[in-house]
Amino acid sequence: MKLYEYQAKNIFKEYRIPVPEGQIAETPEKAVEIAKNIGKPVAVKAQVLVGGRGKAGGIKFADIPEQVAEVASQLLGSKIKGIEVKRVLVEEKLEIECELYLGITVDRSARRYVAIASSRGGVDIEEVAREHPEAIIKHYIDPLLGFQSFEAREIVKRMGLKGRDLILTADILSKLWKIVEKYDAELVEINPLIKTRHGEIVAADARLIIDDNALFRHPEFKKTMKLEEGEMNERELKAKEKGLAYVELEGDIGIIGNGAGLVMATLDMVSLYGGKPANFLDVGGGADPERMEAALEIVLSNPRVKVVFINILGGITRCDWMAKGIIEAREKIKTEVPLVVRMVGTLEEEGKKILQEAGIDVLDSMEEAAKRVVEISKQLVES
Repeated sequence: MKLYEYQAKNIFKEYRIPVPEGQIAETPEKAVEIAKNIGKPVAVKAQVLVGGRGKAGGIKFADIPEQVAEVASQLLGSKIKGIEVKRVLVEEKLEIECELYLGITVDRSARRYVAIASSRGGVDIEEVAREHPEAIIKHYIDPLLGFQSFEAREIVKRMGLKGRDLILTADILSKLWKIVEKYDAELVEINPLIKTRHGEIVAADARLIIDDNALFRHPEFKKTMKLEEGEMNERELKAKEKGLAYVELEGDIGIIGNGAGLVMATLDMVSLYGGKPANFLDVGGGADPERMEAALEIVLSNPRVKVVFINILGGITRCDWMAKGIIEAREKIKTEVPLVVRMVGTLEEEGKKILQEAGIDVLDSMEEAAKRVVEISKQLVES
């Protein structure tokens, strides 16, 4: 579960990590009131659970209260990457000397937490890793010993910091680990961590993602879960209600599969052949016709979807059941969107027969099916 920036910063305050003075506002009038109390130029930041908020125009600056009213009015009610802005964070605008990066996340391949630091903050850390890999410092955290203060100091020293800057930054990095432990975090990140012209070290931004499987230990975030539902579109809400794993993307090829790994491989295969997936949707193992019907309804309700690729690997999932769900969904929705199915496994022949009699393309190879949906997508774009 992602926390909003203002919520992450409230947690940072509990651990005495310096953050800019600021408060949340849901109206332009409240934003002006907060700015007047701060008494300095401010940043007005849309509170939405999407990445790339700044590049999408979700952060604006104002020197006087009249400007605050104007920019808050522009942001509130607008949409950032399809998500409506319902609240803004109004906080002191920092005078920047340099920008740094600190974060702790899970490296699943290493099965450990990893502390990540860089002297190049303020941009996507993935971009830094790609263009300046030498600027990324990684340190794997021992799961038994935890993260020691001397390790934090060594990491910060490698960033090129010295003296007071080293001590303050290492202290913040150590506190991030305490937050990870306390809140079962999958990611805690400060980007950028600012050194101001007055020599202060301040967390200008804050990201905190909590492991969904640990939420039973954190009932204080129930309200946040409801807020997060408010940020979802109709398809995402319906998928959540049906217990389906659904992530909306920006392409035009709908993807449905049974098993997260299979769906990820399907997305990769479609991309390899030049297609653009519209979503990730996993119906799960042992899915029945009702789940397949619900999945197809959700995918086809996206107006961008021009063709759907359904990839079924039958184990405990029966292929004939999936075929029945596909047919029932198509008849119910009365869609003309082409469907391409790759189906292998338990009761494969029975499932294929059901689909073929209904005039639906069924292929044995995932590669062939991926090529087919990409061809259909391109033909529909050109026509």
